[in-house]
Amino acid sequence: MPKRLLDCNSSDIDIMNKKEILESIAASEGRVMVTEIIGAFQPMLFNISNAELACSFGSDILLLNFFDVYNPVFNGIPQVEKENIVREIRRLTGRIIGINLEPVDSSSQTIGEIKDISNGRKATVETAKKAYEMGVNMILLTDNPGTGVSNKEIIGTLKDINTSLGDKLILAAGKMHAAGSMHEAGENIITKNDIIDFIAAGADIILLPAPGTVPGITVEYVKELVSFIHSQGKLALTAIGTSQEGADSHTIKQIALMCKMTGTDLHHIGDAGYVGIAIPENIMDYSIAIKGKRHTYTRMARSVNR
Repeated sequence: MPKRLLDCNSSDIDIMNKKEILESIAASEGRVMVTEIIGAFQPMLFNISNAELACSFGSDILLLNFFDVYNPVFNGIPQVEKENIVREIRRLTGRIIGINLEPVDSSSQTIGEIKDISNGRKATVETAKKAYEMGVNMILLTDNPGTGVSNKEIIGTLKDINTSLGDKLILAAGKMHAAGSMHEAGENIITKNDIIDFIAAGADIILLPAPGTVPGITVEYVKELVSFIHSQGKLALTAIGTSQEGADSHTIKQIALMCKMTGTDLHHIGDAGYVGIAIPENIMDYSIAIKGKRHTYTRMARSVNR
C-alpha cells in the first residue's frame, strides 16, 4: 500500500504508477487539494509561474487549463523545449500533474455564446497520447464556459481514450457547470445514469459540481452521488468551476466543509480568482478547512528535493 498523498514527498510521487496514485488519494480520506491553473496568461507574480504559486499555498495536485498540447505555453516557467514544459513543471513543483481536455459536442443544443477552441485542447485519443508523452499523470474530460461540452461526448471520448491509454493515465470525467448546454444544467449536469456511463467508459474519478456552486446542487444531492460513486469502487472530485474561487474566505470555507460532508475524495478549486489562478489565500483557507494547518503547512513547507 503506498503512502497517503498527504505524506508523500516528490520522490515518492515520481515512482508511483496510476494504481498507486489512486490508492494514495483514497488513503488520504478526503484531504486532497486539486488546484486548476492557467499558464497561457501572464502569471500573477510576473516571473514566477502560477503552478509554483499554487503549490506554495498548499496544492497537492495541479490541473492545467487552457493547455494546448500541440502548442504548449506556460508563462513563468524557465525557457525549456515545448515538449518538456510539463516535466519542468513537475520538476519545479514535485506535484501530480493533470490537464483538462474538452469533448466538444457540435450537435448539442446550446445557450449563450459558444466559443471555438484549438485542436490541442479538444479531447481526442491523439491529444491524450500527446499529453501522456509530455509527462501528464491525469486527464480530466470536462468543460470550460461556452464550449458546448456534453455528457454524451464525454462518454464517447472517454471510451476511446481508455481503450488506448487506460492503463497509463488516470482518467477523470464530469462537468463543473452547464458549459453552454441547454439540457445539462442544474441537477441535470450529472445523474446516476451519467455516472454509470462514465464508469463503464473507463473513468477512475467522477467530477461533480461542489455544493453551493451550481444552482440546485445541494449537499444532499452531491452526497447521494458520491456514495454511489464509492459503491462502484471509484473516486469522487467536487469542483468549484463558477468563479467562486474569487469569493471571500468565508464562502470558500463553507464550500470546503460542504464538500467534506458529501464524502468526496478530492477537492478542486478553479482558476478564475485572479487571472489564471484562484485567490492564493483561498487555496490555503480551503486546504486548512479540509485538513487543518498541520497538513496544509507541511505541504507548503515540504521541499521538492525530498
